[in-house]
Amino acid sequence: MRITLFVTCLADALYPSVGQSTVALLERLGHQVEFPQAQTCCGQMHVNTGYQRDALPLVRHYVETFENCDVIVAPSGSCAGSIRHQHAMVARGQGDEKLARRAEAVAARTFELSQLLVDVLGVEDVGAFYPHRVTYHPTCHSMRMLRVGDRPLRLLRRVAGLDLVELPDADVCCGFGGTFSLKNYDTSTAMLADKMRNILDTHAEVCSAGDSSCLMHIGGGLSRLRAGVRTVHLAEILASQREQA
Repeated sequence: MRITLFVTCLADALYPSVGQSTVALLERLGHQVEFPQAQTCCGQMHVNTGYQRDALPLVRHYVETFENCDVIVAPSGSCAGSIRHQHAMVARGQGDEKLARRAEAVAARTFELSQLLVDVLGVEDVGAFYPHRVTYHPTCHSMRMLRVGDRPLRLLRRVAGLDLVELPDADVCCGFGGTFSLKNYDTSTAMLADKMRNILDTHAEVCSAGDSSCLMHIGGGLSRLRAGVRTVHLAEILASQREQA
């Protein structure tokens, strides 16, 4: 299958290994991965902070960049959620019905990584090997907007050598929320403290998630505690193999 990667801003600027791991994983499964050089931000930050008019050019650019692609994958529930649930809304709200319909068509072919693997490619065992004790944080947008459910857990359970431990209060937000963590710093910090306490209670070596944004927030807190727990994106775990361990 020909699959097109929407790498997202955070992966592009801060976590390139997430994009590289996504490509390595999909190519190992026998698929051709393409990367449009013209891609930019999905516009989620603008929409979530109330700047829908400013988000409209980004929505249009995403549609124009990916409109001719058969299947698009984003290693981010947050960005995939924005594309699926906000793009057409923004276009329609700004009076561009034609763009809204085009955005809906492209959004229907855009998938978060675990959705793509389980629902589209029909695979749960991706041949990964990761000999570590891991707990998984289901990010808010993946859980509530995309409703990925247990797909990431089903993938992790099939990883050889991986000891998956349940995260207490897993469905509670980590406190990042994009600009929420800046505008509501005290509340965000308290939510992060609760999330870190639950992670530490699992005695896991690694906390994984499907969004680099949440992992950045959680990882920053854990590093300040010198807790010895790493944050690793789901794509990086699924791309790992025995000879790399």
